[in-house]
Amino acid sequence: MSNKIVPTISSGIPGPLGVLHLPRLWQKLSLGAAGKLHDDYPACGQGYDQMVLDGIGLDRQATLDFVSSKKPNYVEFEKFVAENATTLNQTAVSALNSAIIGYQHTDEDRQSILSSVGLPDGRPTDAINLNNLDDWQIFHAAELA
Repeated sequence: MSNKIVPTISSGIPGPLGVLHLPRLWQKLSLGAAGKLHDDYPACGQGYDQMVLDGIGLDRQATLDFVSSKKPNYVEFEKFVAENATTLNQTAVSALNSAIIGYQHTDEDRQSILSSVGLPDGRPTDAINLNNLDDWQIFHAAELA
């Protein structure tokens, strides 16, 4: 068993603010700040993590610093987001959520994930579901196998 935690909140899950991936970003940032994030994951990567920061206008370093210093629960994190995001409005959230839902991995990444979990190339093709399968596979290997 691993002493580091695989994040398993899906990017397809919103919190009360309605922003997809925000709960996962909070979990990853929190685990990273505590030194408990599984080594296969960045606390704040350049994919969906950066999409969320950019999409609602959150300063990356200020967000990392807040989570690291305050260790907020999720509601406290969303309060920080609501107070600090410069473009947190329905138009920006809808555009961000559409971009997250519509994101597709490269053919190589899709094939690699499907192969690693034992599925033939095909469905799913969207990044959210492929990432879920990848997370669950890494979780299983780290905690159950």
